[in-house]
Amino acid sequence: MTAPDPAPRPQKIPVAVLGPTGYTGLELLEILARHPSMRIELLGSARTPSPRIDAEFPRLIGRLGPGVNAECEPIDHDAIARRCRLAFLCLPHEAAMEHTPPLLSRGVKVVDLSAAYRLRDAGVYEKAYGHHHTDPANLPRAVYGLAELARESLRGAELCANPGCYPTVAALALVPLLKAGLIKPAGIIINAASGVSGAGRQPKPNLHFPEANESYSAYGIGAHRHQPEIGQSLRVYSGRADVPDPLFVPHLLPVERGILETIYAEPAAAAVTTETLQAALQAAYAGEPFVVVRDEAPTLRDAQRTNTAHINARVVHGRVVIIGAEDNLVKGASGQAVQCANLMLGLDETAGLM
Repeated sequence: MTAPDPAPRPQKIPVAVLGPTGYTGLELLEILARHPSMRIELLGSARTPSPRIDAEFPRLIGRLGPGVNAECEPIDHDAIARRCRLAFLCLPHEAAMEHTPPLLSRGVKVVDLSAAYRLRDAGVYEKAYGHHHTDPANLPRAVYGLAELARESLRGAELCANPGCYPTVAALALVPLLKAGLIKPAGIIINAASGVSGAGRQPKPNLHFPEANESYSAYGIGAHRHQPEIGQSLRVYSGRADVPDPLFVPHLLPVERGILETIYAEPAAAAVTTETLQAALQAAYAGEPFVVVRDEAPTLRDAQRTNTAHINARVVHGRVVIIGAEDNLVKGASGQAVQCANLMLGLDETAGLM
């Protein structure tokens, strides 16, 4: 008696990665290369001549998956539509606005890792980013891709605006406490520190090793682009229109990757305790695969190279102090993008990320 033929393996979903030569592109390719249900079909770049991704990042040699062409192709919307169901855009904001409409019109789902579709008001975007928004028509169509707060909206969505790295930690830490009425909406202060990879791959004087090493500096004080995004997220997902933009002060850490945020808020009542804060966070994230509520303050190392955010809240001398940590390239960028794509494509949300 002959053994039955083995069941055929399910076909992996073909995806494109446009603009893969930055740090988020590298992180995304490494995740997709091991993804059980997606495969890299093409890499697209506007650079001339087209780069080879394994020359840009030799660590990718032989690791992209069988049959993957390591040479980037010119961005061709028709070719992407013929070959791919979803495209990840690791492009500058202006380029993302250029390529998203033709991809959507051809039936290609888009996960945009830029800030092009994060802010719902084009005027707020233009003030924060200093240039004209060329695709306001698609702003209402974009789902803000913080899965823990917008999971059902992401299922089957066509366009995902992947959140910024700093806003991800801030929203995860603050939204449950605002919804529960445990902290006052005004007077929130966010002191955040990120590794140098958060500034991108382009060389800049302040990121030069002799400048950044063994140093620690604040930047973008009161004017950072992520401040209006944080305020928008807090208002939308807490359901409270009375939440003003918090005071957000980012800092540069002399490390490769990771974000640690120390957040200060006023308790809404004298009865608020460490126990009530922690209970609200635990109730909000019970069963969540990528958020851990800690009994102690997390460290940067706890979150590095994972798609998991770590959060702890406590009352100290009558103030609420919340500590949140994540990897800016994974949960703050490419890992979160894959988490959202999984939901958009009807896959297991954790696929490729555990």
